[in-house]
Amino acid sequence: MLAAEGLKVYNTLTKKLELFKPLQQGKVNMFVCGPTVYDEPHLGHARSYIVFDVIAKWLAKYFDVYYLQNITDIDDKIIEKANREGVSWKSIAEKFEKAYFEAMNSLGVDSVNQYARATEFVEAIKQQVKILLDKGIAYIIPNDGVYFDISKFPSYGKLSGQSLESLKAGARVAVSSEKRNPQDFALWKFEKPNEPSWPAPFGNGRPGWHIEDTAITMTVFGNHYDLHGGGLDLIFPHHECEIAIAESITGEEPFVNYWLHNGFVNVKGEKMSKSLKNFVTIKELLKTYSKQEIRMFVVSTHYRSPIDFNPEQLKLAQEKVLKIKNFLQALKHCNSSQDLEEINIDNIVEQSLTEFEQAMNNDFDTPKALATVFKLLRTLNPYVTARKLSKQQAGKVLEFFKFVDSVLGIVDFPEQVKIPEQVLKLVQQREQARKQKDFKKADMLRHKIKSLGFYVDDTPQGPVVKKIEQQENKQQ
Repeated sequence: MLAAEGLKVYNTLTKKLELFKPLQQGKVNMFVCGPTVYDEPHLGHARSYIVFDVIAKWLAKYFDVYYLQNITDIDDKIIEKANREGVSWKSIAEKFEKAYFEAMNSLGVDSVNQYARATEFVEAIKQQVKILLDKGIAYIIPNDGVYFDISKFPSYGKLSGQSLESLKAGARVAVSSEKRNPQDFALWKFEKPNEPSWPAPFGNGRPGWHIEDTAITMTVFGNHYDLHGGGLDLIFPHHECEIAIAESITGEEPFVNYWLHNGFVNVKGEKMSKSLKNFVTIKELLKTYSKQEIRMFVVSTHYRSPIDFNPEQLKLAQEKVLKIKNFLQALKHCNSSQDLEEINIDNIVEQSLTEFEQAMNNDFDTPKALATVFKLLRTLNPYVTARKLSKQQAGKVLEFFKFVDSVLGIVDFPEQVKIPEQVLKLVQQREQARKQKDFKKADMLRHKIKSLGFYVDDTPQGPVVKKIEQQENKQQ
């Protein structure tokens, strides 16, 4: 492994590539904005959470990582859907939280240490609202809610790089004629009919969106932590508002050292989103593509760049996953008693590992890391196909792919398939027919083997029997 000092990340706050140095040596506290659970998670969500799963897993190669993610389980959209369907807001939140967890599990997103529901932090939210009121940074609009006075935080806009004067009210900023400034945002919304409510000294109600995350992270991590992630669409206003809340409460800056944001998944040039109704759910995708194929689709593009959602790109991801799987299938049959001496396997694997690490240490450049993987595959494929590697050499190559998969989650390792006795007999009969140049019989036996779910690769060292995978079956 390279030294952790070589890791560079692009920081949205400073607009530049920086050496990554955690606040506490050997430990990283990382927070990523989680879902608002009012609908099925889609590919846009998958992209963001796969990206930060990869980032967390790479950081964990160097540091003790604590990955915290919130669940927005109280929100206008949840309430609207519940009222429209005539059910409780809680049942909507619970239903789609479950769908989210199922989707993440299906995609191999398993690096999160703690999920924090907003409703479990209402007391912390109320305490933060009270501090801001006491400081004169927040104010009350009767029959409406408690608002943050943006004019009391002059550096508002530093994350998005906009001046306060040029900013317009953004998504989820409610319009109210009684607001002091158009960009002022709700910290606490006073109770209304058919809405959940919590008691509070400044008026019963429920949390605003932006303060949920500051209450969660400052409770778990304290006033200052290492890394905050999310989609580009969250920079303004959501992350700007988080900074304003936290730094107004503590009087300290920065609230977070490194801000990382992933690009959108686009459909015909527009961001994939529920509001535009141009999304495909993770559940639908998984009917056609494996988790490895979806992750390959995601990591084939740099996390800060947009991805165009189209069948061709997903087909390409399928082919990449299958190429690796076929290579590893052939690698399983490499058990020569002597090491291959034509090329230095140790050096090739070591160089590939170094190049992979260099790519990942340069702002998590997964496309370049993948290029290293496929360069190794192209170099070794002729020797692996010919079964020229020793078992020990094959083991070193396999360890490289296990290392890659521990970060990217893209390797569909071939199973140890037991070949039925009936199939093995047919393979022997076919090989005998080929030696006797009875190709008509050999072809007939090949079709019979295929009907039993297997096929034969003819190599210079003899036939190799493989189980037909779904994708391979389509291609034959």
